[in-house]
Parts: sequence; C-alpha cells; structure tokens
Amino acid sequence: MHKAHTGGSCSYNIGKIMLKSPMNRSDLVSALSARFPELGTDDVDTAVKTIVEAIGHTLVRGERVEIRGFGSFNVAIRPSRASRNPKTGAAVTVPPKAAPRFKPGQQLRERVDGSRPMASDGS
Repeated sequence: MHKAHTGGSCSYNIGKIMLKSPMNRSDLVSALSARFPELGTDDVDTAVKTIVEAIGHTLVRGERVEIRGFGSFNVAIRPSRASRNPKTGAAVTVPPKAAPRFKPGQQLRERVDGSRPMASDGS
C-alpha cells in the first residue's frame, strides 16, 4: 500500500484502486450539481438532505432500507453482555445497543472490485 499526501487531502494506492479522502455531504452535492447542471445546487442539497433524513428516520424506527444495486441499511441489535471495568477490574453489565449497519449489494461490490464496469447512466 502506498500513501501519498498532497495538500489537504490524503490518498492511498491499493493495487489498482486509488482511495482518496472521504467524500462528505457537500462534496456529494457539488458532484451531483456538476453532473446535473439543470438542477440548482439548492435543489440538489435539498434532495440529498431529504434522502439521508429518510434513511435515518427509517432506521430509527428499526426498519430496513434497501436500494437495489447499491446495498441495504439495517439496525443490528447488540445484546447486553458481561464485561469488566478496565480501571477497577469490577464486573459490569454493558447494556444492549442498536447500531446501524450497511451491507453493499452485489453490483456495488463488483464495481468496487473492478469486475463490473460503471454504467454511464449512473445505474
């Protein structure tokens, strides 16, 4: 793995894949605005915000979100468990927790792996 640092961004070379710093929400809005110039940046921002909020609200209700060809979001419940306080060594019970999970779909896994080309129409 080769690490390259240029200015404010950091990228990693892993075989044929170049990993760059994470895309944040404003980067996504900028990319979509550039790809769809007929839509205003405010419209794209509202759409991205609405989609993210809808996924979040659905997960809060404990329901699953599936986007065909991309992946699915669900909530995994971690049961309570016995543990130890690292300072005192005393036994403690860790309460159950709900954690969001993402499972990529087959098409996304194949695209990332390079075994399936990206469609030019965005699908």
